Amino acid sequence: MTQIRGLGYLRVQSRDLARWRELTVGALGFAEGSGPEPGALHLRMDERRARLVVLPGDTDRVLAVGWEVRDRFALAAVGRAVEASGTAVKELSRTETDERGVERGIAFEDPAGVRVEVFFGPVLDHSPVLTGLGQRFVTDAQGMGHVVLPTTRMEETESFYTEVLGFLPRGAVKVGKQDADAPPRRVRFLGVNQRHHSLALCPAPHGEEPGLVHLMVEVDTLDAVGRALDNVGRLGFSLSSTLGRHTNDKMVSFYVRAPGGWDLEYGCEGMLVDETHYTAEEITADSYWGHDWSGSQPLAAFTPPAKPV
Repeated sequence: MTQIRGLGYLRVQSRDLARWRELTVGALGFAEGSGPEPGALHLRMDERRARLVVLPGDTDRVLAVGWEVRDRFALAAVGRAVEASGTAVKELSRTETDERGVERGIAFEDPAGVRVEVFFGPVLDHSPVLTGLGQRFVTDAQGMGHVVLPTTRMEETESFYTEVLGFLPRGAVKVGKQDADAPPRRVRFLGVNQRHHSLALCPAPHGEEPGLVHLMVEVDTLDAVGRALDNVGRLGFSLSSTLGRHTNDKMVSFYVRAPGGWDLEYGCEGMLVDETHYTAEEITADSYWGHDWSGSQPLAAFTPPAKPV
């Protein structure tokens, strides 16, 4: 059984904070939060001080994926399990915990090279969450949403999250054309609570920046999704995928390209998994309808970086 309760926060770096603010606050209705890092964009979804933090930098990349546990005993158990796997664990410094708005945390790298942080005791902001679309973000027991991470070491990465961190398999989908005798490649969906998946792992051609395929956030109404979709077009953002309904988590969503070459999925009506009866399945189509990707630019995670001349 996993100690992880849900996706707690995501920290990314960007070369274009102004455009990030336009997308998240102006188009998608995130509320601006606060934090000690000067010049950073702190984005609220609920009573947490910030769920998504975008920091200025000279490259676009994921800085840390934060996973929440119940308390200090759960944190210690995760630390022991990770160390037993042969992975080095570092305790977050006082400065780092202050920046993240948590009581304590640890950090380590997964086999894909992504910095993973596990924490407890988030700092709460009890002021009203003034979202731009009047929407409520679906968080609470389901966590912030889900992330999809690229990896060049699929088997090792999946084993790390399932066998060391205790994530539960929640199905898969085959990707790409392959030789008949080649082992099939799959995107693996993994859960830790009733959200169908809080994490998905995707085979990738390289392990360079940005280290992220997409972040999904869920809101409470289809109207909020529709208004956000209108805003995305009005503000000139590139739509990676049209509105559609997924086959695995039943989410009605669209995907918009964020600065940095990865996507934000914005949706509603995600299913709740009853683990008592659930068995992992393999879907054969991404969506029942919609989710047309034909106009999408290639994601940075699947575009090999240019070699220096």
